[in-house]
Amino acid sequence: MDVRKAIEVSGLVQGVGFRPYVFRLANEHHLAGTIANTGAGVTIEVQGPPEIVEEFVARLPAEAPPLARITGVSVSERPSNGDREFRILGSRLGEAPRALISPDVAVCADCLRELFDPADRRFRYPFINCTNCGPRYTIVRGIPYDRARTSMSVFPLCAACQREYDDPANRRFHAQPNACWVCGPRVELWDAEGRPLEAADPIAEAAARLRAGDVVAVKGLGGFHLAAEATNAAAVERLRERKRRVEKPFAIMAANLARVAQFCELDDASRELLLSAQRPIVLLPKLVPSSAEGKQPHPIAEAVAPGNRCLGVFLPYTPLHYLLFAAGDFPALVMTSGNVSEEPIAIDNREADERLRDLADFFLVHNRDILLRSDDSVVRVSGGRPRQWRRSRGYVPVPVFLHEELPPILAVGGELKNTICLTRGTQAFLSQHIGDLENAESYRFFEEAVAHLERILEIEPRIVAYDLHPDYFATRWALARDGVERVGVQHHHAHIAACMAENHLDGRVLGLALDGTGYGTDGTVWGGEVLVADYRDFTRAAHLDTVPMPGAAAAIHEPWRMAVSYLYRHFGRAFLDLDIPFVRQLDRARVEVLLRMLERGVNSPLTSSCGRLFDAVAALVGLRERVNYEAQAAIELEMALPETPERHEAYPLAIVSDAGGYVLDTGPLFASLLDDLQRGRPVGTISQRFHDGLVEGFARAAVLLRERTALDRICLSGGCFQNAYLLEQMTSHLAAAGFKVFTHAEVPAGDGGLSLGQALVAAHRLR
Repeated sequence: MDVRKAIEVSGLVQGVGFRPYVFRLANEHHLAGTIANTGAGVTIEVQGPPEIVEEFVARLPAEAPPLARITGVSVSERPSNGDREFRILGSRLGEAPRALISPDVAVCADCLRELFDPADRRFRYPFINCTNCGPRYTIVRGIPYDRARTSMSVFPLCAACQREYDDPANRRFHAQPNACWVCGPRVELWDAEGRPLEAADPIAEAAARLRAGDVVAVKGLGGFHLAAEATNAAAVERLRERKRRVEKPFAIMAANLARVAQFCELDDASRELLLSAQRPIVLLPKLVPSSAEGKQPHPIAEAVAPGNRCLGVFLPYTPLHYLLFAAGDFPALVMTSGNVSEEPIAIDNREADERLRDLADFFLVHNRDILLRSDDSVVRVSGGRPRQWRRSRGYVPVPVFLHEELPPILAVGGELKNTICLTRGTQAFLSQHIGDLENAESYRFFEEAVAHLERILEIEPRIVAYDLHPDYFATRWALARDGVERVGVQHHHAHIAACMAENHLDGRVLGLALDGTGYGTDGTVWGGEVLVADYRDFTRAAHLDTVPMPGAAAAIHEPWRMAVSYLYRHFGRAFLDLDIPFVRQLDRARVEVLLRMLERGVNSPLTSSCGRLFDAVAALVGLRERVNYEAQAAIELEMALPETPERHEAYPLAIVSDAGGYVLDTGPLFASLLDDLQRGRPVGTISQRFHDGLVEGFARAAVLLRERTALDRICLSGGCFQNAYLLEQMTSHLAAAGFKVFTHAEVPAGDGGLSLGQALVAAHRLR
């Protein structure tokens, strides 16, 4: 006798080919029934012999499509009915959405084969896709995921596409963005004034313009890129000048993996990332070309990433990208966000024309609307693991899965590298990268992101968590929001809570939070902190010594000021007699003004920031007196490390007791560093001794705190841990000392992960 069972499947099961998969599996077992998308995922009903139904239920999660992520399966009995076949029903509306939305997915191998097959009806069609690939999150208005709720709703399917959509044996069975030359979006090439050009093949014409050295704005999945040929130094310099991006590295898109291997070192983990469905930008060491005649010029223009040993590289992820590379035969293209520096990425054609017309010579546009801005994600392999630097396209909106249930909370992040976080049960939804909230356009993007995430998830948070810094835009926004309970969270506590949440930790831990800026509970700027923390509370147990930042924000942009501050703190005015290049090159009149500021405490807030310590050392060794982008001095100090670590004694940090905790005194470190400078030691040696000194100093502080607290778990967080050498050495030293060390991978260690930690702290404070 037949049985009928209802199966509720939750997780990432919409937009990933799950319904067609279930349809085929049911027919393979000769089962009758139905499947429908719902707000919670999918609902399946199957009817047939009991043993066959049981086999179906067992195979269902085990053989799911590769893009699916099942988080729950519940099975219940239903009365049998007269069903004789298995059918896909229309989506059920009216339920609170709990289904997960798929991220955008790189074009798959099957679609690529068809794209370049002259016999295929989609030959060279720039929007080819199937159930296994293509746009998802950036074209979705709501869930359940159906064409009517995407920006493809304005493109009715032609008869041929409709047949594919209706055919269970077809790869495009119920593929919502399905389209072709007859019924789908089209590409145009515009000039800088937004006028369409007459071009038989707009993509080939755009490639020719790039070959000629022009800058072309290219519409992608989550917004526009500004493209220039990466081997053309003049084109790259022109793009820098127009974008007002003096030295910050550009990302490059390489034609294929073989091309990447010509200019970067590749390991297995990086290869896997480059080829993944997410297609992030991967930070890779530059390959140093050589021949019998010695070192050769690098094939990628130096202006792409000046002063940096690494390149940010990614592979094409849309059909349009592949067609552009095929037409131009480029080794690599600069593909940088389509914006003026520090503004949000442009997504609309006319918006791009208005905002980018002074940056681009031509615009390669299309008429499929992007509904959500989403920059490219950035990942670096460190300690053998891929680690998110910027979690955005390809990863968002897949939630971070938590080990506990949280109420609906909105956490609004910090001022730099902003993301927001919305929680629902055991899921924490981090937004795409929003960026630095330093201009009106970024403020609007922030508000846009909050509204979008709340709308698409249909979550009305009653709790808003925010950073303690009173001048942050996100903080002011949170404090002005009505009808919610507001919870302020200290910056470094949020960092450690984010690391705890990612690693599913409970209870108290030691937390090492190293970064550039975070508002402390005493009103000073923190950033070199060891905390004893749980989700609810924390104690500041140790920190770097505190020094003034002469000129406040000016000291962040001019590292020489921090060098003077540290030298004056430890050696007084006697440092002016030092015979080292840094002192000899100082403008004595400016230094005198700075010293008077320090002596009188004028416009010189106190800081314990590890980032500012990096700045001071970078300035002292002659790497960087002024910076053009955040953390530039620290990055260049990391880049100065010897390629093969040398055996040197670490610079000493003295650990002194202070008010129930410890202070790491940098005086001995600077004394040893100055001695090396006077001896003419190489910058690489000084950089390594400095890095090693930080590692050994903080590791010793952790051991002392373990003796006091009996805590042997330690979390590492904060932007300084994007420094691969610092992270790897700190992890290995602490592990060798008997600690269980927890780090970030899925969530950025920098401020892109703050909102997750804020949400956890707020939830625990209000219990």
